[in-house]
Amino acid sequence: MNEIININELLSPSITSVDLFPTLFSFVMCVIMSFIVRDFYIKRSFSLTGKMHIGSIIPVLSAVVFLVIVVVKSSLALSLGLVGALSIVRFRTPIKEPEELVYLFLAIAIGLGYAAGQILITTILILATLFIIFMWLSNRKIAKTSEYNLVIKWSNNNVMFEDILKEIKPIVENLKLVRLDKGPLSNTSVMLVIPDENKSIEMISNKLHILDSGMNVTFFESKTNW
Repeated sequence: MNEIININELLSPSITSVDLFPTLFSFVMCVIMSFIVRDFYIKRSFSLTGKMHIGSIIPVLSAVVFLVIVVVKSSLALSLGLVGALSIVRFRTPIKEPEELVYLFLAIAIGLGYAAGQILITTILILATLFIIFMWLSNRKIAKTSEYNLVIKWSNNNVMFEDILKEIKPIVENLKLVRLDKGPLSNTSVMLVIPDENKSIEMISNKLHILDSGMNVTFFESKTNW
């Protein structure tokens, strides 16, 4: 056979045997670091739901970004094509919490850094970022701060909303009115409250029931959809 397929011709001109092993090493480091971030997110995240789902995406996202950067960094045409493709792509899955965006961008940064060959600086910066999250965003003081949605329903026309506020304000650190509905038969108010650390949320319901024994008081975590 006159024509013999040279396997080197199937490879990109920039991907040689010299570059293969460093690239594989960078990929292994990328995967290891992404799993570290995944475990950190699952254990330290404030998210109430979806931790395992978002966590399982982090290593995959880092690996995909790594692959894309390795492929396009040696070709200007591929780079321009990637920009054009990304300009028409939109993420339709809603991100419920800003914390999820932080970890998703961190996963992207892992893929970008290791694909660019910046192994040492990427490792140091990722670990430093996780340390900052551990010391600041995940410290006990912030973790103990709880926000609640307070839903109050009452039908006693003699009870005004201002009377309810007078009973609640001395017990909470912060209060924000989200919604107030007044009808001919019943009234409903929705408020975002941060209870005082030295006082329990049961004090709120007890004071409101003294004001109106038939009042319906409901608490639920502010991150929960209702």
